[in-house]
Amino acid sequence: MTRLKPVLLSIPLLAFMIMLSGCEQVLHNTKSILLPRFQRSDLFGFVAGLGTTFAVLPDLVAMLRRRASAGMNPRMAAIIGVFQILWIYYGILIISRPVVVWNVIGMLINFFSVGAYTYFRGKEKARATRAEN
Repeated sequence: MTRLKPVLLSIPLLAFMIMLSGCEQVLHNTKSILLPRFQRSDLFGFVAGLGTTFAVLPDLVAMLRRRASAGMNPRMAAIIGVFQILWIYYGILIISRPVVVWNVIGMLINFFSVGAYTYFRGKEKARATRAEN
């Protein structure tokens, strides 16, 4: 298995290199065959945004199931939130629907995570205070 690991890790890089080399027509931003109102870059942007936006969702779901703030770092959420706002502004500047849409959704998920963290953290502090008395 240890010999197979480097090979498996290099497959995405190899696929990316093949896609970029010798595929000049792929690199042009043409209208999508599936959805003619969208550019090909819009469709790739929507797919890429789907993955990056919902990557934080499992942590939020786990926190909601545990009903505890454990596993959440509010500083990280604050940093991500600030950069999502910058990405939204950037998306507006370059007029990119995927950048704006996915970062708005990501920002909402992030704010919901911070809200859940604040709520559960408050309950945990109240429980600790009651236990001390």
